[in-house]
Amino acid sequence: MNSRKDQLLAFDRLLTIMDELRDQCPWDRKQTMESLRHLTIEEVYELGDAILDKDREEIKKELGDILLHIVFYSKIGSETNHFDIGDVANSICDKLIERHPHIYGDVEVANEEEVKKNWENLKLKEGKKSVLEGVPASLPALVKASRIQDKVAGVGFDWEEPEQVFEKLKEELDELQHELQVQDQDKIESEFGDVLFSLINYARFLNVNAEDALERTNKKFIKRFKYLEEKAREKNKPLSEMSLAEMDVFWEEAKKL
Repeated sequence: MNSRKDQLLAFDRLLTIMDELRDQCPWDRKQTMESLRHLTIEEVYELGDAILDKDREEIKKELGDILLHIVFYSKIGSETNHFDIGDVANSICDKLIERHPHIYGDVEVANEEEVKKNWENLKLKEGKKSVLEGVPASLPALVKASRIQDKVAGVGFDWEEPEQVFEKLKEELDELQHELQVQDQDKIESEFGDVLFSLINYARFLNVNAEDALERTNKKFIKRFKYLEEKAREKNKPLSEMSLAEMDVFWEEAKKL
């Protein structure tokens, strides 16, 4: 592992390279914050994949890509005299100190839950009109639902027991079932959304990250389906010509693997 001095030298090396690229490389010189935005989002998702795969080497590489983007945005900001990487670092340092009065002040907390409640209350004192202001509008709906629930729970708007949430989930399923019988498509969609929202909330009470759980199932399904396709190729028989019973044999084999 690198010493603190070596870590700082590596960061200074990155800043120097960024300066050189911005000055000499036609592609880097052309980039704006807007042009980098979608690339940054892709890098974050790639980091997420590496984390789920528990690939430490890939995590290191993806963190480097994201760090490059942070330095890139900061370089662009410095060119317009709005901010530089020092301002970015000091900004988060100041926020961390202000949001941790139990470390840097005289506030006492008993557990993690009290820390989270203090965090949300401090943000309101900083001028935010709603605890939900910190939830990005462009988040995928599943992640957004989870963050909304975390935020409101942080100020006490929450269920007390997991059983209560499970009962709410069953209630929403009953309402969905009713709308399925009525066959009002708009209400079916609305009730289906309520079921998903309640299910994501229940996941929180089970200490399960709904996004990670779903992605885990996605990966599992993909792996099993690819096995099914491989077996179909071995038999020289397209999947479209196989019966569900034939496919199910290979599906069960894949599950055992």
